[in-house]
Amino acid sequence: MQISHETIYKSLFIQARGVLKKELINHLRTGRRFRYALKSASEELRGKIPETISIRERPAEVEDRAVPGHWEGDLLCGTKSSQIITLVERHSRYTSLIKVADHKTENVVAALTRHVRSLPKSLCRSLTWDHGKEMSNHASFSVATDVKVYFCDPSSPWQRGTNENTNGLLRQYFPKGADLSDFTQSQLDKVALRLNQRPRRTLGFKTPADKFRACVAPSD
Repeated sequence: MQISHETIYKSLFIQARGVLKKELINHLRTGRRFRYALKSASEELRGKIPETISIRERPAEVEDRAVPGHWEGDLLCGTKSSQIITLVERHSRYTSLIKVADHKTENVVAALTRHVRSLPKSLCRSLTWDHGKEMSNHASFSVATDVKVYFCDPSSPWQRGTNENTNGLLRQYFPKGADLSDFTQSQLDKVALRLNQRPRRTLGFKTPADKFRACVAPSD
C-alpha cells in the first residue's frame, strides 16, 4: 500500500481539527497553522504556454546530475508584483540570482538570455522551469541561447526540487512580504555568494562555487 504526502498532511490537520498544535508548528520551517488543499492538475488552466517540451523528454544525463550545465529555474515572489529569477545548476548546486523588473514574459526572457549568454557554453545545456506564464516566450529564449527549456507538470514543484529547496533557503534573506524590487543586483550577488560558499554534504562537503569552477573547461 502506498499513500501520498498530501494524505499524511491531511490526517495531521484533521486530528488537530484543521489547525496544527503549537508543538507541531515549531517543527515546521514555514510555520503554517493551516493546510490548504492543493489543486489537482485537472484544475489547472491548460494551453497557456505554446509548444512546451515536457520534463519527461529531458535527457537521462539531466536526471543523474552526471553532466554539468543543466539548470532549474523559477521566480521568487515578493509584494507589489516584485520578482527575482532564481537559477540552480543541478550538478554543482550553484545558485544565480537575477534582478527582473516584473514577471512579464518579455522581461523575464530578456534577463535570462543576458545571464545565460554570460556563462560558458559548456555550462548551458538545458533549463527546467515551472509551468508559469512568465516563460511563455521560451521559444525566443531557446533561439537566442541554444538552450532547450523543459517544463514541469502543473502543480508539480518537486519536479524541480533542487531549485525549490534553494528557494526555501532564500526566504531567510528575502522573507515573504518583502518588496524584492528594493534589492539591487549587487545585493542579489552577495546573497548568492553566501549560498555558493556553503559546504554541502551532498557534494562531499565541497562548496557549490568550487564544484562549479571545476566544471569550466580551459577553452571556456
